[in-house]
Amino acid sequence: MAKRVAFAVAAHPDDIEFMMAGTLLLLGEAGYELHTMNICNGSCGTALEDHDAIIARRTNEARDAAHTLGAVFHEPLVDDLDLFYERRTVDRMVSVVRDVQPSIMLLSSPQDYMEDHTNACRVAVTGAFCRGMRNYPADPPRPVYIGAVTLYHALPWGLRDSLRNTVTAGQYADITQTLVRKRAALACHKSQKEWLDASQGLDSYLTTMEDMAREVGRLSGRFDYAEGWRRHLHLGFCAENADPLADALGDKLIVSEAYERALLDNAAK
Repeated sequence: MAKRVAFAVAAHPDDIEFMMAGTLLLLGEAGYELHTMNICNGSCGTALEDHDAIIARRTNEARDAAHTLGAVFHEPLVDDLDLFYERRTVDRMVSVVRDVQPSIMLLSSPQDYMEDHTNACRVAVTGAFCRGMRNYPADPPRPVYIGAVTLYHALPWGLRDSLRNTVTAGQYADITQTLVRKRAALACHKSQKEWLDASQGLDSYLTTMEDMAREVGRLSGRFDYAEGWRRHLHLGFCAENADPLADALGDKLIVSEAYERALLDNAAK
């Protein structure tokens, strides 16, 4: 059987642990090899430390978090707020995707309050799209990867887009049993508890994550704690009905009938 690999890609150190890690852990339990990558290095996530010091600290924290999740850690590519949808970063992302050869990619929401988050989504999607294009020059060069990959988008931070609209999920993963390990991975990012408490007025870094997971669980109508996902269009990536996340998670994942019905209604208009 072909190797099964799940690759979680987000903008900043701790984004994966906030919105994706519970599902990633479930995939690990299902036999997937796990990989994580923050495209940004965390350079702006401090009120006290200088550029090089905070990058070193946050990279070490992200590496510890990956170890806690049982995942292979991939180095960041750019400074915070230096993440744009541009050729140089895409070239480097394509190279990583060809190295990892994922069958599932867990990605940021296409709609979010912060441009780094939305740009991380775009860069990762294009990195996956170009994985098998012989004439696309990855940096550094890597052999093409022609295997199928299915992309899933997490819900945005705060569960709303930048215009305050609620973003609903198409699938809900039950992370009740992985919440403790998700919390342990997030707790590795000690610098961010300090930063977010100061800059965004969060009373508790870890409690905020749990509150969002509890709210997503409520929205699922079934689970105590959940993470929400939307499956990317298949074109250029995989078979039309491919849904390896559902196949791997079984009864720990439910598909939102309302979301699927809305897709059909929109197609009929």
